[in-house]
Amino acid sequence: MKHYQQLTYEQRCQIYVLKQEAYSQQATADAIGVSQATVSRELRRNKGERGYRPKQAQEKFTERRKQAVKPHKMTPANVALIDTGLRQEWSPDQISGWLEQERSIAISHETIYLHVWADMHQGGDLYTHLRHQIKGYRSRKGSHCSRGKIKNRVSIHERPAEVDAKSRIGDWEIDLIIGKDHSGAMVTIVERVSKFTVSAQIDDKSAATVTAATIALLEPYRDAVLTITADNGKEFAYHEEVTEALDAQVYFADPYSSWQRGLNENTNGLLRQYWPKKTDFKQVAANEVVVVLEKLNNRPRKALNYQTPAKIMQAHLQRIAA
Repeated sequence: MKHYQQLTYEQRCQIYVLKQEAYSQQATADAIGVSQATVSRELRRNKGERGYRPKQAQEKFTERRKQAVKPHKMTPANVALIDTGLRQEWSPDQISGWLEQERSIAISHETIYLHVWADMHQGGDLYTHLRHQIKGYRSRKGSHCSRGKIKNRVSIHERPAEVDAKSRIGDWEIDLIIGKDHSGAMVTIVERVSKFTVSAQIDDKSAATVTAATIALLEPYRDAVLTITADNGKEFAYHEEVTEALDAQVYFADPYSSWQRGLNENTNGLLRQYWPKKTDFKQVAANEVVVVLEKLNNRPRKALNYQTPAKIMQAHLQRIAA
């Protein structure tokens, strides 16, 4: 199981020294005994105008801890409160404010919208209680990322060497399959070693929708999610929310380099056997997607010595649990 541990001041000093010695993020992480994602997050969040300095980084961390409100997870009790509010026609913003004011529970309105989205795609009716239920929800958080370069993009060239070597399970590739006339899409995510694939139909390819789908698809396998590699599409602009939710670093391939996500491209080709390019994905039912994925994940693969992706993933999750 993955457990996140805060960096100490001594580790921040080590990061500073190793950075001065031109160590890579992965080499630095190995030297101080943390993940590469932890080092990447530390350098991104705690650097100042003069670059990364350990004393300043520690002060930034300490200040955030003082100001932070302890977050509450989406426990069954909290979800029940949220659902009750929604059915009373409260907006997600009103529910978020009420929870913090009356119950000292910090759950953002963005998280509540993601909960509504997931419920809708599981056949629920919470979305019918939103005031603007006809229009798809467009997240305002980080909306400035929709133009120009993706903010805080981490290049594939900073990805750990283990990913290229395929020496572990936990490294995934993500892409979209677009429907005819851009009507709907499919989010496809495949694990590089086991070839295990998860996918979901979405009505639009906005960053908010793709982010919610990505988190919902990988949450059941979060202990087997170490990295995710995407292309440079703006639908992946909220990659930091994915990293926060799954504790997995998102990397971006070079532009026009689909071969860097070759397995994902191949998997999309396999899925196109069921949904050719003329497919309107808005007409594809969720249960149809489940049936196709069960076929794909339970198909023996020559590259896996004729084992199935589902069997390999299940065995890996059992090892983690043990």
